[in-house]
Amino acid sequence: MLMTNLTHIESEDHFNQTLSENKNVMVCCGRMGPMCIPVYEVMEELEDEYNHVKFVDLEFDSAHSHVIRMLPECQTFNGLPFVVYFRDGKVVKATSSIQYRDQVTSILDEHFTVEESIK
Repeated sequence: MLMTNLTHIESEDHFNQTLSENKNVMVCCGRMGPMCIPVYEVMEELEDEYNHVKFVDLEFDSAHSHVIRMLPECQTFNGLPFVVYFRDGKVVKATSSIQYRDQVTSILDEHFTVEESIK
């Protein structure tokens, strides 16, 4: 299990439920390593500021991580973490490797507006 304060995706069913119950979802699929920890920390910081986005993590080495690893958008990724942004259950952006707050907020602001989440 990842040592974060984020919601942990613990099964494929839980992943599907998270996507169906939340309009905007950011999933960070990784390990507790130097490229992933900064992304988890940014996500934890942004949870209150972006309350229209569900922030979750997924352990890269778990059996159910295939839900992220096998996405067409992630097939060319080499570095951890794999970060996937979903709107209405569909991928709107996918990135890999370390990301900092300004990179994450730029993606969130581009793809997840508050007004859209209210509809």
